[in-house]
Amino acid sequence: MRKLVLCLLGVGLLTACYSGQVYEQEENSYTQFVNPFIGSGGHGHVFVGANVPFGFVQLGPSQVTQGWDWCSGYHYSDSVLVGFTHLHLSGTGVGDLGDIAFLPLADKSQRTDQFSHNEEIAEPGYYSVHTQEADVQVELTATTRTGFHRYFYPQSSEQLLLVNLDYGTGGDVVRETSLRQQGDRSIEGYRFSKGWAVNQRVYFVAQFNKPIRSLEQGDNNCSVLSFESGSEPLMVKVGLSAVSEANARLNLQTENPGWDFDEVCLQANEQWEKQLSKIQIETGDEVARNIFYTSLYHTMIAPSVFNDVNGDYRGSDDKVYEKADFTNYTTFSLWDTYRAAHPLSTLIHPDKQRDFALTFLKICEQQGRLPVWHLMANETDCMVGNPALPVLADIVLKGFDVDGKAALEAMKQTAMVDSRSIGLLKKYGYIPWDKEPTNETVAKAMEYALADDALARAAKKLGDEEAYAYFYERGQSYKKYFDPQTGFVRAVDVNGKFREPFDPIKVIHRADDYTEGNAWQYTWLVPHDVKGLVSLFGSEEAFVTKLDSLFVVEGDLGEEASPDISGLIGQYAHGNEPSHHTIYMYNYVGQPWKTAMRLREVMITLYKADPDGLCGNEDVGQMSAWYILSSLGFYQVEPAGGRYVFGSPLFNAADVKLGDKTLHIIAHNNSSENMFIQSVRWNGMPYDKSYIDFADLQQGGTLEFEMGAYPSDTFGVAPESRP
Repeated sequence: MRKLVLCLLGVGLLTACYSGQVYEQEENSYTQFVNPFIGSGGHGHVFVGANVPFGFVQLGPSQVTQGWDWCSGYHYSDSVLVGFTHLHLSGTGVGDLGDIAFLPLADKSQRTDQFSHNEEIAEPGYYSVHTQEADVQVELTATTRTGFHRYFYPQSSEQLLLVNLDYGTGGDVVRETSLRQQGDRSIEGYRFSKGWAVNQRVYFVAQFNKPIRSLEQGDNNCSVLSFESGSEPLMVKVGLSAVSEANARLNLQTENPGWDFDEVCLQANEQWEKQLSKIQIETGDEVARNIFYTSLYHTMIAPSVFNDVNGDYRGSDDKVYEKADFTNYTTFSLWDTYRAAHPLSTLIHPDKQRDFALTFLKICEQQGRLPVWHLMANETDCMVGNPALPVLADIVLKGFDVDGKAALEAMKQTAMVDSRSIGLLKKYGYIPWDKEPTNETVAKAMEYALADDALARAAKKLGDEEAYAYFYERGQSYKKYFDPQTGFVRAVDVNGKFREPFDPIKVIHRADDYTEGNAWQYTWLVPHDVKGLVSLFGSEEAFVTKLDSLFVVEGDLGEEASPDISGLIGQYAHGNEPSHHTIYMYNYVGQPWKTAMRLREVMITLYKADPDGLCGNEDVGQMSAWYILSSLGFYQVEPAGGRYVFGSPLFNAADVKLGDKTLHIIAHNNSSENMFIQSVRWNGMPYDKSYIDFADLQQGGTLEFEMGAYPSDTFGVAPESRP
């Protein structure tokens, strides 16, 4: 045991001077390995601040939006504060939220402040910074639905606090606000806004530990509160709700009834410890350890709880639903997260799968189809395809507690609407580019094909043979786009002719045949039928030759290319999600050593322990989930069904808690040189496949890899050993 000064683990001298609290912390704590600043620079767009796992509230610093890299409200290159806001996105490519901003002031005219990263601290559940103009030490922590602020002002100054209801991140624009004082120690109100979420409603109640001397409501939805000077810090507790002020007050009373900031901070830390300890790794590489646990932390910022302590929540139809018997969630970046974040979640968060499924089904009831990119009870319809289908189908296929019939009907209903180009797909069997006015036909069709295949698999399990046959056939529609002459998927017109002219590299952002990608990247977007894709090339040799070329071909993407196409190795783009499964395709053609080589290259060169540590947007946990699964030694390539394909484990050992079972992973003789799997044992017995099923993993057991410096002549080579 060791003693650490602070409310958490070694937060530092700045906070120690103020809180003066001493706690005992176990040596094997996991929060100490998390660095929330990783990904806060570059194009990572991650949230920096205080929250609890999957919490509605993310309380942290917000800055003036200066472009795309401020999507979370914060960028490491910036040093100007607008305030400390209670809702943030993490890793998205669009900015929103940033609601209910508080900022300590030096005088009543001040509206921003500055800070130095040298006086800034962030850890799971805790954030601290010293503001320069107001000379205030700021500490923040949170519960699921509340934020907690502690401000240490200079003793001789009047304590002034700005409440800014005008500010919103990115394109968020305020529509209506209200702020009222209740008694001498409380304010309450709401902020309604329009942004990425076009109808966003946030209600709040804020309580203070000392009387309000005055409240001056000014222009632009900004008000200034004043409190008496003194050595006692000003503390503010804020409850939020999307339903009502009464529910915001109830959330506050239930989750944070007292004024013990350090205790709330400690409880937030303990919640993170519990979640982070679900995977315990053994490694001598401290940098990799920090990247791993920061990645695990990033996967649990969202989806976010979106109901009140009494079960009430605002639905997609803008109606309030009372006393729900499940936990409703929001912030579903499904085009990203169906690929790795949700398959990881089915392993380490089995208790959440029922709630995710019920959230999806309720959204379908309320808006007529399953979610695409859901935020604050709003369908943003961002990105292409039907990404909820593989997530819901995967939950069904893995046997979680969900009404299979209701899930299947919701998936069928969603897949049979006429909107979002599906009407063309139903009519022609594909999406002709000359009949679709909004472009991106290849990307749409490829995403629909994999989603339809996931639906077909669920239908087969549930005994709906008619649905299985229909959607399986739709899942094969990707073949209509493959051009055997060039070896790429290409746009096709209503007469079945490929679109000309054709450039497999050049990109025009959201205005060509692909979505944030090119033909080199989208040709491999057939994770549900890799063998079918191989057959289109005519032979495994031709497939491998093309796949090898992906990682070496150079070319100019063009001035209008999507900024999301990043983390390039040749034309492989790890910074954007459509490429994430591609490296694992070598296993399907009996060359798993190539998977191992490329995986190690990506894990070591494209993930770093610094602010510019991510090669692309974090995308609500997807970039990090890829790293977690890949570093453990496997990855779910097929979007639904649960076959985890082996790669190259990065760590010597890992224990993964799967509910009440544990998966023990051991990589014997593992090192940076010994990256190639030589053989595998499962529960002590030789295992001859280069993949393993979820049904086996969820029972717990011991998975052993024997590693070596050279490719094995036998592991994963034989057709019967391949996925």
